[in-house]
Amino acid sequence: MTATTPSNVAVLPGRGRNLGLALLAFTITFWAWNIIGPLGVRYADELDLTPTQLSLLIATPVLVGSVGRIMTGALTDRFGGRVMFTVLTAASAVPVLLVLWAGEAGSYAFLLAAGFVLGIAGTTFAVGIPFVNAWYEPAKRGFATGLFGAGMGGTALSSFFTPRFVAWFGYAATHIILAAALVVVAIIVWFGMRDSPLWTPNRDKVAPKLKAAGKLAVTWQMAFLYAVTFGGFVAFSTYLPTYLNVIYGFDLADAGARTAGFAIAAVIARPVGGWLSDRIGPPTVLTISLAGAAVMAVVVALQPPPELLAGATFVAMAIFLGLGTGAVFTWVAQKAPAERVGSVTGIVGAAGGLGGYFPPLVMGATYNAEANSYTVGLMLLCATAVVALVFVLVLARRARRTAPAAPRG
Repeated sequence: MTATTPSNVAVLPGRGRNLGLALLAFTITFWAWNIIGPLGVRYADELDLTPTQLSLLIATPVLVGSVGRIMTGALTDRFGGRVMFTVLTAASAVPVLLVLWAGEAGSYAFLLAAGFVLGIAGTTFAVGIPFVNAWYEPAKRGFATGLFGAGMGGTALSSFFTPRFVAWFGYAATHIILAAALVVVAIIVWFGMRDSPLWTPNRDKVAPKLKAAGKLAVTWQMAFLYAVTFGGFVAFSTYLPTYLNVIYGFDLADAGARTAGFAIAAVIARPVGGWLSDRIGPPTVLTISLAGAAVMAVVVALQPPPELLAGATFVAMAIFLGLGTGAVFTWVAQKAPAERVGSVTGIVGAAGGLGGYFPPLVMGATYNAEANSYTVGLMLLCATAVVALVFVLVLARRARRTAPAAPRG
């Protein structure tokens, strides 16, 4: 999505409405993207799944939604956010219904296939970042993209409401309600959303465009950092209901409610991370984020007792990860060429989703049934956060060295 927005540009009329509609579409599609995770314990019981099979089921939509962002980011540069949001939101209704039929059929293979297609719903993130960027001047993009990114709270809505909807309305009705909501939101977006007047289509062919984005150092630097911060959020959001059930014995609804609290804390922290990055710089915010996440991973591994201590630990982890996700895309907005924002966002967003794909698999594979412990997986998270922290410090130091000297006198 190409936009030339000088820092002193006048406020574009309608930008708040368009940001709100983008947030709405992102939220509802993220709810759909995460509809399997909150019901994971149910599927495990009904289909007699092993921890590894359950982890694969939960992680499959994350994988496809992540890789798919590469293409949707590039297509957004060409077709604009209005078209892409409408198409993807409406299309997400189909895999939600497929999950319904797979669950009723009691087929693990069918559920995996449905989860694969459900990944479509997770690609809308790569649409919203370039769309919002084009509406806001550089000085406000950190906050604006952070506010849009709060739509990842759709995972909180899913964690809290999906098991309750199943209890209130039934398994089939829950999926039908969500599919209908996706279609309604798609209609609202089509009639209510507009692309920024400063946006112009980038009609370059997709493959060369992605190749050009792939040659930028910022693409891979931010991809790694987003894989750690957003990947950590996705991993906890999808696997936490299972973790709380196994470690603390919470039932489906109680585990979902606590997972929703985790997601809400991260959602609130994300725009704060963007806002702080506008003021003190993304490297500083990421340093705080990654150091905090490393410490919290160790604390989680110690299995603090419920409710207060364990709850505070998970909320703190969510806040640190949320701050980091907001900081990364402020850095993207600052460093990526305007005409490549969509393509860079697609690759970075894909890395973030992929970062959330592997931890649930690792958690399932390293679970110690005798000790009822996920310590190995959590220590790997701690080590990854420390490596990312060192990487940020290196990038910040390099940026200070290459920055032009301030004029004297």
